[in-house]
Amino acid sequence: MTFQLSTWLKGSALILSLTVSSVASAAGGNVELESPRIDQSNEKSLQRGAKVFANYCMGCHSADYHRYGRLARDLGLTDEDVSENLIFTTDKDGAPTKIGSLMEITMTEDYARASFGVVPPNLALTARSRGVDWIYSYLKGFYLDPERGGVGVNNTVYPGAAMPHVLWDLQGWRKAIYEEVDGAKVITGFEQVTEGSLTPAEYDKTIADLTNFMAYLADPIKTTRHRIGTWVLAFLFVLLAISYFLKKEYWRDVT
Repeated sequence: MTFQLSTWLKGSALILSLTVSSVASAAGGNVELESPRIDQSNEKSLQRGAKVFANYCMGCHSADYHRYGRLARDLGLTDEDVSENLIFTTDKDGAPTKIGSLMEITMTEDYARASFGVVPPNLALTARSRGVDWIYSYLKGFYLDPERGGVGVNNTVYPGAAMPHVLWDLQGWRKAIYEEVDGAKVITGFEQVTEGSLTPAEYDKTIADLTNFMAYLADPIKTTRHRIGTWVLAFLFVLLAISYFLKKEYWRDVT
């Protein structure tokens, strides 16, 4: 009971903190969010998103409300697939992380504060607290900003974000194009400085897959719930029809 309560409190605190920061950042960004075309029932998309998440996000961000074993079952992967391609951590004794473990990282909070000034948030519930449009637009919104010191980049959705552009090798480097609007400098577009390994269309698709996977992390039983809900509604409609005709039969001889 103690473990369940502490876990619930931890999750509640995380959701609250992310929600507050989401509102603040959305107000600061003042940009129109883009909506990705994602499908949480698309296993191939989720698998591609999991690959990007494990290789680019889990160096700093944990997702420790989710287990690798559950991920394998839901995404149509074997335990060997996940162990060999998505798990890069070890336990305290140096042994490879087991398939039944939570999706934790080895970076400590003290190291994170020293490196970034803040502790990178747990990403397991981000799609619920911020929304998929925010995630997709944020990952597309990085641009070069020499005034940002250590990270060297800024973001249109979350200005002043402490996160570096970890996907720069895929997207390449861009600089912002500014125009004067009502006396203020506004970003109206981007100029590609160096090419990435992906075309803009391929990058958008990759980010959509990553966003889809993060949506799955936040609500892993969504497709199951919707499937069961469809059958429940169908049953209720059949029951309604049966009840209607039964009622007519009962009241047929009543005058």
